[in-house]
Amino acid sequence: MAPKVAEEKIKKNNGYTAQDITVLEGLEPVRKRPGMYIGTTGPDGLHHLITEIFDNSRDEAMGGFANDIEIVLLPGNKVRVTDNGRGIPVDVHKSTKVSALETIMTTLHAGGKFGGEGYKVSGGLHGVGASVVNALSIYTQVIVHRDGGKYMQEYKQGKKKAAVKKIGSSKLHGTIVTFEPDIEIFKEIKFEWNKIVSHMRQQAYLVKGLKISVIDARESKDLEKVDLSDIFYFRELGRDYPSFTFYFEGGLMSLIKFYNQTQKPIHKNIFYVEKEVDNVAVEVALQYVDDISSRVLAFANNIYNSEGGTHITGFKTALTRTLNNYGKGDSKNNEDNFTGDDVLEGLTAVVSVKIREIQFEGQTKAKLGTVEAQSAVSSVFGEAFAAFLEEHPDDGRAIVNKVILALKARKAAKAAKDSVLRKGALEGMTLPGKLADCQSKDASESEVFIVEGDSAGGTAKTGRDRRVQAVLPLRGKILNIERARLDKMLASEQIKNLVVAVGTAIGDTFDISKLRYHKIIIATDADVDGAHIRTLLLTLFYRYFRPLIDGGFIYIAQPPLYKIKKGKEIHYAYTDEQKVKIIGKDAPAELVEESSEALPEGDEGEEDEVKGGTGKKAAKIAIQRYKGLGEMNAEELWETTMDPARRILKQVHIEDAQEADKVFDILMGTDVPARKSFIQSNAKLANIDI
Repeated sequence: MAPKVAEEKIKKNNGYTAQDITVLEGLEPVRKRPGMYIGTTGPDGLHHLITEIFDNSRDEAMGGFANDIEIVLLPGNKVRVTDNGRGIPVDVHKSTKVSALETIMTTLHAGGKFGGEGYKVSGGLHGVGASVVNALSIYTQVIVHRDGGKYMQEYKQGKKKAAVKKIGSSKLHGTIVTFEPDIEIFKEIKFEWNKIVSHMRQQAYLVKGLKISVIDARESKDLEKVDLSDIFYFRELGRDYPSFTFYFEGGLMSLIKFYNQTQKPIHKNIFYVEKEVDNVAVEVALQYVDDISSRVLAFANNIYNSEGGTHITGFKTALTRTLNNYGKGDSKNNEDNFTGDDVLEGLTAVVSVKIREIQFEGQTKAKLGTVEAQSAVSSVFGEAFAAFLEEHPDDGRAIVNKVILALKARKAAKAAKDSVLRKGALEGMTLPGKLADCQSKDASESEVFIVEGDSAGGTAKTGRDRRVQAVLPLRGKILNIERARLDKMLASEQIKNLVVAVGTAIGDTFDISKLRYHKIIIATDADVDGAHIRTLLLTLFYRYFRPLIDGGFIYIAQPPLYKIKKGKEIHYAYTDEQKVKIIGKDAPAELVEESSEALPEGDEGEEDEVKGGTGKKAAKIAIQRYKGLGEMNAEELWETTMDPARRILKQVHIEDAQEADKVFDILMGTDVPARKSFIQSNAKLANIDI
């Protein structure tokens, strides 16, 4: 049974009819230029389809018309999104002369968010979302439970298959949208379970009292027996499939607790305010933790704004002003005024606004542009936070002390950085002596290999293409910078060498235009120590050189695991699967010899008679298991790892900044139990080298 909703709300809002749907234009542009509407036809755009349909259901919940949403992944790349809202209107639209449902699903810029009283607050023009998803799907079906009936319409690539028809009676209300992305648009259709779950968990925090279920039924074998027109059918079968159900009464305060679960808070009470001013509903929660990084999440009408916007500008302005005013009353504070960077250190905050006439900068809504949001957030948050500091003096002192520490560290880091740069200039040496630089000064064609140890460094320097390839060897493991300030980092010779070699500087003087190499390649050994060094380097790049990751400049080299000599032929295998394929599944064990020793290069003994076989001679197979780059000679390293024509490089991307931030906290932070739990939970995803 579907959970009960406020029936009075449903009855009261029967005014949501076809007349609330406004029509602007048709659908053809969507299939011609899908990137304009969903950002990309890659994995992000694919998952954006789910978000667009979900947003319609969530907007019903934000309006008080629904409290339950279910997302189900079905076999055959289908996705089913169900809500118990009012149901899309199915009566005839006065302008289009067809059902409002058909109008919404087949016409661009048609929806209940453009006018009338359909929605007071929404994520944006969501009639656009439904029609865009429909246009980019090979199959779409919408079933509406409304006014005692059950209605259905199906579509292909945005065009209806038939008119809306009544398929039965129903005492329920709500909408079920099932769609299958079009393979002509999305070259690879692969939904990521964890990505979907993470987004839906976040949305449940943002709408207090909304239940969201996510169910993975892709392995189901008997869906043909299921009446998929029933609302929340899968809720009953959730125990048979991987599933999550999210429901949070605490809202943003619960979200702060979630993000800080592996951190040590420096004050007890979580700050929270919720207030509407000038038609902008403002909701802010924050807590400081014992860390040097900050996490400020921005939402507008429940849409995550990865690039912030006017609401974040207002928040940061009020935060700096309020803490400066409060800090002046602290007798221990003899420092200068706090800067924006000082007050952000160690901060976990969520800023959420809800605006009726919302404006984003760009179709993907990554940045809020609504001007009114800045002053609304600044006044609501500033006033409430000042009161919080006065009412909770212990919390206030702890926060100010944390900011004072950040200010002192900033000064020390600046002095250390200036000293490093000044020292380098005085010595007349801008590049570290360990660096074997390339001849080219064109960054676009230049690349640097960061290798582990002098042995691998020497081999790489010999085997490289000197014109465009530079080599920087590291001595041992670099400093774990997860909790190290800039002054301590720059005291590390290894990190200082790396910073100077990259060329962009660091901290507030970072300048990506001075990047010396457009490919920064991490080349470490295929063992535990190599993996640790790689993680330390990625932590450094993520925390202090994030634009290099965002710009696609960071790569991880993939050296081979095996060198295989099969008769006179030489092969390299980068995975165990490749090794099996090269030697053959049925290769006699007596002909296969594997060791970590270098393979002989002569031709002797290359064939032997297979015992018990047909008498035919078969090639002996010698396998060398590489443990490190230093074990290769220069020619092997060039052939397998450095030659652009043959090598395998993995480009580093950050798809989910919050999740990446959390993982780095767990792996490189001080919470040992959390790290142990994370490793145990994810061990099955790792490549084990025994």
